[in-house]
Amino acid sequence: MTDARRNTRQNHLELAQKVLNIAFERGMKAGDHLPEQGFSAACGVSRTPIRSAFKLLEENGVLSWKEEEGYFLAIQTREEQAEAVRRLEDLEDSLARRILSDRAERRIGEVQSASALVRRYKVSRNTVLNALKILSRDDIVTQLPGRSWAFQPILDSPNSVEDSVAFRLTMEPQAILAPRFTMDFKRAGLLRSQMEDILKLRNGSITCSGFRAIDTEFHSFIAECSGNRFIRGSLLTHHRLRRTTQKDASIPDFRLRQSLEEHLEILESLERNQFDLAADQMVLHLRKSRVRRPEAANRGIPPMKRGVQS
Repeated sequence: MTDARRNTRQNHLELAQKVLNIAFERGMKAGDHLPEQGFSAACGVSRTPIRSAFKLLEENGVLSWKEEEGYFLAIQTREEQAEAVRRLEDLEDSLARRILSDRAERRIGEVQSASALVRRYKVSRNTVLNALKILSRDDIVTQLPGRSWAFQPILDSPNSVEDSVAFRLTMEPQAILAPRFTMDFKRAGLLRSQMEDILKLRNGSITCSGFRAIDTEFHSFIAECSGNRFIRGSLLTHHRLRRTTQKDASIPDFRLRQSLEEHLEILESLERNQFDLAADQMVLHLRKSRVRRPEAANRGIPPMKRGVQS
């Protein structure tokens, strides 16, 4: 994750984790008071986000609140701290998945306010905002002027999947042909081992979800090796969108195996510095993903040329 991405992801959850770390670094015990001003200065933020972080921690049993006195630490040990952090992360990841699922099933509209989501899911505003931040990290939602959030197009229809493949046909071969493409041989070896292990499974036992995970990892690997920050950023964003919003289709086992074998062929060409061949193999691989029957993949396709195919 880049520094810019990390900065944009700064939210109440991260601030709450920072508050916890500071509290334990200072040797605070259960029952100790957490002064707003002191933690505001220590975290480098105003009192408003500190109050939001305190509120989030209170809602999850980490702090307690006393009227006219403020917030007090309610946990004692490092183990309790680690468990509290895991609980916060699980809560927001779970809500993010629920929101995404409801959007994919058209149970909620393209534009939503935080208040509407609070009412729908019966959780706190901070929890909703943190879930939206998680979704915005993957470019699934974008904050609009004011207090509304807009969902970006997701891969939930044949047309959107076709547009996805067309985009990748333009970008992924060029990622391989980028002048500063640098092969990560260690990671390539790990990917190869994982794919070979999957191919050893008995016929019919490869799941679509398992295949999609390794498929996304392979194509993200190509993007990260490109050496071009714009190609890398565009493709990684798109692959996150694929991973989180594309529904699992019913794909025959033999096609899943063929796709993995195509991945391995591309890796082999890259390891031999045969970048033109690898780019052509990527074009054919992506074109085959448009059809169920591999024997139909080459019909009507002109001889491949180096670089982008229209």
